[in-house]
Amino acid sequence: MTPALFQPLTLRGVTLRNRLWVAPMCQYSVEQRDGVPTDWHLVNLGGMARGGAGLVMAEATAVVPEGRISPWDTGLWNDQQVAAWRRITDFIRAQGAASGIQLAHAGRKASTHRGIEGHGPVAPEHGGWDPLGPSALPFPGLAQPLAMTHTQIADAVAAFGAAARRALEAGFDVLEVHGAHGYLIHEFLSPLSNDRTDEYGGDLAGRARLLLEVVREVRAVAGDRVPLLVRLSATDWKEPEGWTLDQTVEVSRWLRDAGADLIDVSTGGNVADATIPVGPGYQVPFASAIREGAQVPTCAVGLVTDPHLAEHVVASGQADAVMAGREFLRDPHFALRAAHELGHDIDYWPFQYARGTFAARP
Repeated sequence: MTPALFQPLTLRGVTLRNRLWVAPMCQYSVEQRDGVPTDWHLVNLGGMARGGAGLVMAEATAVVPEGRISPWDTGLWNDQQVAAWRRITDFIRAQGAASGIQLAHAGRKASTHRGIEGHGPVAPEHGGWDPLGPSALPFPGLAQPLAMTHTQIADAVAAFGAAARRALEAGFDVLEVHGAHGYLIHEFLSPLSNDRTDEYGGDLAGRARLLLEVVREVRAVAGDRVPLLVRLSATDWKEPEGWTLDQTVEVSRWLRDAGADLIDVSTGGNVADATIPVGPGYQVPFASAIREGAQVPTCAVGLVTDPHLAEHVVASGQADAVMAGREFLRDPHFALRAAHELGHDIDYWPFQYARGTFAARP
């Protein structure tokens, strides 16, 4: 019997060959600071497609220049970026995997240095910019954001739609809206970062307004056949005053009705002093609760590094798929290895690597 992890999953017009996917992981490797992906992105993402993943999700990619986490991030706001991404999606498709891209705006966590340079804010004289957010509430250690005007909010929604259109031109099979990890959309969702008193603040419907507007805009661009995922942080880990699982379940119902096909469930990222019980599969229960409570497919993430754990998550119905990050960094062929460890013969081992199959003679 085929393991649940290696059974295909169809979302709208796209069938994914398995349910072990590459999580979006920032590379901070655009040295020209122009948002154009490079050979690094081709080799990094292409290697994971060659390694058997069902879906390869590209990193958080800014819909506008000021939406980048750092000046070294990828973007999708011009045609040069489209052409560079097309080279990457063509290669991913040639390996039998689907390609996805996470459309993002960093909000108050924008204009920061990459980790090798210390994570602090990038000053304007060094290529930085003033970050935007729902309110003038800074993330600890970063610059104070400017509270967005209604015009800026409308522009952001339109930018997500324009970036989605470019993503399709670039050949991506799957789109994801980034609503997690303390970036712009999550900032609007959480009362810890949104103290607005207009229609984009206050109660849950107000705080979720931006997210729903973005999802409806992207769905309109994507049409009926392109899958749309939404990544959410299911909790700020600061209950009861912060963003909570119950609120995430309710908003996930609204997202399902707005055209989202799957909720990619993570946690945290919006506050610096959260206590998070990190361990293998520590975020899986959130994916399970949202799947059951909102009646929507989910993807589980969070230190799912063992093939048997990943298989259990899917086979037990806790989630419809699993995304791995660090394990794919350690081993771009994690999916091929997982198939072997689960005793499953696949037909997409690269022929160039035939001598490296687990059954090959020394």
